[in-house]
Amino acid sequence: MATVANSVAHPTLISADPFIPAREQKGLHNRWHPDIPAFATVKPGQVFNVECVDWTGAQIGNNDTSDDIRDVDLTSVHNLSGPIAVEGAEPGDCLVVDILDVRPFDKMPWGYTGIFELENGGGLFAREFQSRAAKAIWDFKGVYATSRHIPGVRFAGVSHPGLIGTAPSAELLATWNKREGALIEAHANSVPPVAYGPMVPGAYVGQDLPDDIRAKIYREGARTIPGREHGGNCDIKNLSRGSRCYFPVFVKGANLSVGDLHFSQGDGELSFCGAIEMAGIVTFSTSIIKGGVEKFAMKQPIFLPSPVDPLYSAKLIFQGISVDYHGDGTQYNMDATVAYKQAALNAIAYLMKIGYTREQAYLLLSAAPVESHIGAVVDSPNACVTLALPLGIFEHDILPKDEGLKKLEFGQCAVRSDGVL
Repeated sequence: MATVANSVAHPTLISADPFIPAREQKGLHNRWHPDIPAFATVKPGQVFNVECVDWTGAQIGNNDTSDDIRDVDLTSVHNLSGPIAVEGAEPGDCLVVDILDVRPFDKMPWGYTGIFELENGGGLFAREFQSRAAKAIWDFKGVYATSRHIPGVRFAGVSHPGLIGTAPSAELLATWNKREGALIEAHANSVPPVAYGPMVPGAYVGQDLPDDIRAKIYREGARTIPGREHGGNCDIKNLSRGSRCYFPVFVKGANLSVGDLHFSQGDGELSFCGAIEMAGIVTFSTSIIKGGVEKFAMKQPIFLPSPVDPLYSAKLIFQGISVDYHGDGTQYNMDATVAYKQAALNAIAYLMKIGYTREQAYLLLSAAPVESHIGAVVDSPNACVTLALPLGIFEHDILPKDEGLKKLEFGQCAVRSDGVL
């Protein structure tokens, strides 16, 4: 018979409420800085849970307008849970992080995908589309996601943390701020900005700190928006349950933080808030490889993806090359970003022939388990990138036919209350 003895639940080290603003909760922070102290400490091998709010910190609602996307305060993102120190970790070590599970809160079985305003967030096609806010709400039923805002699709999610990393050293933080500051200065008038420097407004650390330390963190802390040498916001969709991450350690204890949980995401996360964003719970275990940075020649993290993956073997693949043929026809030299854009624009144009609006197609490519691969980067002048759309996610046939594509009616996603697109 089952016994209570020796049955010990894994502890939850950081608790979060997905319906309370992030800046009212303990154990959360939204800047990277070595002076943010560990909120909790674990021993190597210990299994533990961490609860996370969504990346905006409860700014987005389950409703049918995109006004909240339009008005989102991006000075306060991303909201991370942590830091968590690992006993024995020292600079130069490798922190091994096993992602044992990623799941939404039972009390919040939904998430969202958003297109952000050109002047407030942007996205891959912010300038091409002169982006205005739009969104889709997704309902979770077990492993599957469906949306009232993008009818006709249903797919299994590969839930993962979009953002996970160790704390930077003071030297590394200074390097980030110097190099990104130079980029910002060189492109001072870019819309959307090419990068975001340290910013006191919106900064938050949910711990009791001396005023001078808090002020220093808020003044110097790096924004969490890009991925960097420590990991960070890399948005790798296959880092789901069963994955293993190898992070370089820059400070004593490593000080691991995590957030920006996704129920599903397409390769590239096109629309900036392009995954199915969710709040939820991550289960971890950690270990340490002493001297791992030198042993593995680590300049950045190394990842072992999950063995768990939805089986969508049949795919419709769209090619893109480094020629802006959706724009002014400019020839670029081996530019994989331009090639990726063209592949995605080809897929969006195709989906519009089926009946989806441009906004719905953009959101779908961001949220569904779409795969993108570099075909070639050696055949000058054209890099070649592919985008693969799984056929099995659609409730209707989308394959090319002699008679053309059958156009159906799918309505529209959630848009601004003033109707501006």
